[in-house]
Amino acid sequence: MSSDQTPQPPARRDRREAVREKAVAVQAKQRRSRVVRTGIAAALVGGLVVAGGVAVAWTVASDNSRKDLTPSGMNDDAIVIDTIPPSVMASFSGSGTQSATEGTTQMGVESPAPAPESTPEPTATQERLTVDIYVDYLSEASADFQLANARQLSEWVSEGAATISYHPVALLTSKSNGTKYSLRAAAAAACVATYSPESFFSFNHELLVSQPEIDTDGHSDAELADLAQAVGSENVKVVRGCIEGGDFTSWVQQATARALAEPLGETKAPLSGPAVLVNGSAYAGDVSDQKEFAQFVLTLASDAYYSTPTPTPTPGATTTPTQ
Repeated sequence: MSSDQTPQPPARRDRREAVREKAVAVQAKQRRSRVVRTGIAAALVGGLVVAGGVAVAWTVASDNSRKDLTPSGMNDDAIVIDTIPPSVMASFSGSGTQSATEGTTQMGVESPAPAPESTPEPTATQERLTVDIYVDYLSEASADFQLANARQLSEWVSEGAATISYHPVALLTSKSNGTKYSLRAAAAAACVATYSPESFFSFNHELLVSQPEIDTDGHSDAELADLAQAVGSENVKVVRGCIEGGDFTSWVQQATARALAEPLGETKAPLSGPAVLVNGSAYAGDVSDQKEFAQFVLTLASDAYYSTPTPTPTPGATTTPTQ
């Protein structure tokens, strides 16, 4: 019998079997470990992918929702002022303290000379005059008009003689060293109009009183929010979040594009710069001349007043002869 056929002692065979079984067990354990590690890695990668997908989806959804945000209470892209709070009227009463600019009163409103005549009071059959103001908060013309006419505009509104519609537009977005101040300020005005409408007239005025110069950075978003708070805006945190988040910038861009594309009032021409229309008629006079604008409004008001149709007598009704 050859050496290969020599029977192995039981102890040796047992040791070999034990080693073989141990090796098999180790290999099985290693396979299980690899499977577990692979599963964990796959789960981690999957989790990261899901988390990344959720983050991207949230960002996209947030951006899309921001693009769709529209200010509330708008009428043809305008913020309509048909009442003036008493506290705001008091600031335009002419009894305020003098500002740093000579000849101006509180809030920087020039003391206007008396108008030639007052606007006729509306009757039951006569509608208010409508004043549409397309305002760019970086436009010097917009600031000049506001400074000259803010007081009389507020008086006409409080007397029920006129309604003002402010159209915030961004025509000078490229004139602020890349900060897009014109756009941001108009969006800030929309934030105040939406969340604190009673303070809009004051905020609109303050934006124009504190207007930065062309080709400067302009106010930061935080500073715009500070201005809104300074004029007494309600819902301060919401207003600040709206301004600093640029919630209505896309709306301003769209509203500006519409104003540039559509004829304004009776002008038959689209917007080409800051503009003022009264009952659809464009004011072409000096924007800083309060008396000239008052006369323009008076003429239109008189036309509307005297063109009011006389009530038709009821058939069969008797009239009392004049003495």
